Amino acid sequence: MTDTSRLPDAASVADSARAPVLAIEHLSVSFRGRSGSHQALHDVSFAIQPGEIVAVVGESGSGKSVTSLAVMGLLAASARIDGGAIRFRDRTGETRDLSRLSDEQRRRLRGREMAMIFQEPMTSLNPVLRVGDQLTEALRDHRLCSGAEAQARARSLLRQVRIADVDRVMKSYPHALSGGMRQRVMIAQALACDPQLLIADEPTTALDVTVQARILHILRELQREKGMAVLFITHDMGVVAEVADRVVVMYRGNVVEQGPVEAIFASPQHDYTRALLAAVPKPGDMREQRWPQRFPLLHSDAPEEEAHITARYEEKPLLDVRGLTVRFPVRSGIFSALTHRVHAVEQIDFALWPGETLAIVGESGCGKSTTGRALMRLVDGDADSILFAGREIASLKEAQFQPLRREIQMVFQDPYASLNPRLTVGFTIAEPLLLHGLVRSLDEATPQVEALLKSVGLLPEHARRYPHEFSGGQRQRIAIARAMALKPRIIIADEAVSALDVSVQAQVINLMMDLQQQTGVAWIFISHDMAVVERIANRVAVMYLGQIVEIGPRQSLFNQPQHPYTQRLLASVPVVDPRHRPERRFDDGEIPSPIRSVKERVSKHRYRQVAPDHWVADDR
Repeated sequence: MTDTSRLPDAASVADSARAPVLAIEHLSVSFRGRSGSHQALHDVSFAIQPGEIVAVVGESGSGKSVTSLAVMGLLAASARIDGGAIRFRDRTGETRDLSRLSDEQRRRLRGREMAMIFQEPMTSLNPVLRVGDQLTEALRDHRLCSGAEAQARARSLLRQVRIADVDRVMKSYPHALSGGMRQRVMIAQALACDPQLLIADEPTTALDVTVQARILHILRELQREKGMAVLFITHDMGVVAEVADRVVVMYRGNVVEQGPVEAIFASPQHDYTRALLAAVPKPGDMREQRWPQRFPLLHSDAPEEEAHITARYEEKPLLDVRGLTVRFPVRSGIFSALTHRVHAVEQIDFALWPGETLAIVGESGCGKSTTGRALMRLVDGDADSILFAGREIASLKEAQFQPLRREIQMVFQDPYASLNPRLTVGFTIAEPLLLHGLVRSLDEATPQVEALLKSVGLLPEHARRYPHEFSGGQRQRIAIARAMALKPRIIIADEAVSALDVSVQAQVINLMMDLQQQTGVAWIFISHDMAVVERIANRVAVMYLGQIVEIGPRQSLFNQPQHPYTQRLLASVPVVDPRHRPERRFDDGEIPSPIRSVKERVSKHRYRQVAPDHWVADDR
């Protein structure tokens, strides 16, 4: 038991101020399994000073998250700390070895002294508790304020992370929020008690660039005002350049390089660090390029790829959407009367040509994912007209629409959630073939399954494994293989690469482009990563509050954005250069709510042409 009654003298206080908040010393962690022991961390050492942001970067499996879980005491039961120490200094100046604390002692530190933002908010937030209760839980548990003060603090935190309709969100359950909204709730929850140490494990992965820029700004302000130390785990090197003071580069459980962020970016010493930085998509690289280009692979010294010319604009549009609308009812009162509607998608028009990649971008909640789901009929929507290959499909009954599902497939953001954990990978890929009657048995589908696995860079023997046996990047490849099984003409990729590290992301996108080259498939690429969109897209549609405010060729839209929202979106993209951190200007006004009275009518945007095939909403 630690003696907290002894007050430190002035000299010890001064020493404490110079001491690191967190010092990881020669930490080694292994995991035990049926196949034996696996070493996840090897002699890892680094420290974080008060008010410092240290970014830990590396590929999936490098040990980044294991390091953070070891600090928080959240390692799996199969994990074992083989050696080393994790020294943490709390706000009283007392230093403790976290690896030697009991569960009860760690529990007292969590939330109050140290907090963590997890990558997967849906698995981290309690599905049976309202958001408001989860935000006030830590404040109440640590008895930091009264119930009314906790409620006020929760509302203030939600406003800080740019959440509109605070009252609605406070009363909502996590499943009722978008992925980006849930991530913002997680960040607000972690900041509730003003911790000494904040561990952020991919905290901005699911966020659009405007909210990401604001969250990074908030973290920076907190770090400066409160002297809070931040351990920032990310695969986004633009974010590292934007916020980090120092960088720790990890590879296969080892720290291969660490130093000031400017030095790491300007003159990386380790081969892996140099390769990692070479694979980073940099905004503006495609300024002079009309056509998309493949990413340079992490471990490849291949010359720059040729232009990716697959779009066939001389043909008629493969998909022509007019007046697509999706509204969700909001009921209230004792009789659950319909009083309001959420205008998720409001009267949008767009077309998709054969072999084209159309990117749909915008903030969380703008209607990007809902648009894709409405086209797949995963949510109910209305449309004036939807033409697929010249055939009207908007009015088709479900039984008539079913054969069209062969032609339009979808790849979801979270492959672990979209793949059935009880089915082998082989059966998962074969299932669409069986459902549509293209094969009569799993044995008959085996050659096609093996060919599909090879096409996405996996081995035929992987068909006998289950999803949990693969990394995130491999699971996303499996999801793409499943989508390609029916040889569709359109694939909707909903944030399909947002959770992948930079090297795996480059591999998956190159795979998508290779498949497009081989099969002529058209992609609807839903994303918030503007650097990736700039590389892969032929055309870009910008959505705001359920409507398209600007649409046009990627080169024209990126080089000469016309709508104020598009300009703000592009201005928020992180600059991959720590020497040039731009001053961000934020609109502190409330984000307009998409919820409107049933009596309120929304007029359809009118557009003006500003360049060839480049249209912008005329809001005047």
